[in-house]
Amino acid sequence: MPTIDFPIYLITDRRQTGGRPLQSVVRQALEGGVRALQLREKDLPGGELYALAAELRRITREYGARLIINDRPDIALAVEADGVHLGKDGLPVAAARRLLGPRHLIGYSAHAVDEAVRAEADGADFVTFGPVYYTPSKAAYGAPLGPEALRAAAAALAIPVFALGGIKRDNIAAVMAAGASGIALISAVMAVPDPRAAAQSLLRAIEEHAINP
Repeated sequence: MPTIDFPIYLITDRRQTGGRPLQSVVRQALEGGVRALQLREKDLPGGELYALAAELRRITREYGARLIINDRPDIALAVEADGVHLGKDGLPVAAARRLLGPRHLIGYSAHAVDEAVRAEADGADFVTFGPVYYTPSKAAYGAPLGPEALRAAAAALAIPVFALGGIKRDNIAAVMAAGASGIALISAVMAVPDPRAAAQSLLRAIEEHAINP
């Protein structure tokens, strides 16, 4: 099983870049220290998604970063990505594991502790858990779960749990104290004027918590 060696899991949303090319924002985030990227552009047709994935694969390789493709193991295999990210409405984790084998990462979006436990049992390598705090992009999943639910998920799982939903620099200490292995986010990097500086600031906050938990 591949090692989960990244504290920030950056999720793409080209609608939050303020008109900047997604590739440019991603490159700046990688320059700031991000080492794992989930390509999540659900509305793109297959051909366009493949072309974007191939381009991001080239960019992530420049920085030694992981590339995870949301929901599409076929595209992940085609561009030699590092894995896929799944959810309850997509391909089952066990089926993806049979398709991809042991060398690819499989992430799973969990919105309840029992869902996260099932994902681990089926072969997921890590989960994102949330929304921990309110965020418009996750409003459809209901009210924020809060740090205590995150704590319960982290305690129940042996695999890494990434806090997702409304994660910003000022609540990183709380989610890390709750047992998160890292943070998953979109707007705190994608939507800001300086993604490089934002990524550096988030990494410093994680490091500061590790030194002074």
